[in-house]
Amino acid sequence: MPTSVYGLLGLLHLILWIIAAVEIVRSSRPLAEKVLWLLVIFLLPLVGLIIYYVAGRK
Repeated sequence: MPTSVYGLLGLLHLILWIIAAVEIVRSSRPLAEKVLWLLVIFLLPLVGLIIYYVAGRK
């Protein structure tokens, strides 16, 4: 794959991560749950985002 494709995939991942983080911070969840979700998406970058978008969104 050309490097421009990797750059676009990286940019897409960053955008999705920022959107997820903003959704988590703005949600009405308890603080402990917010921190847990932020840790999941931060420590497990791709898998954490998938888990959040499948199971974590209300």
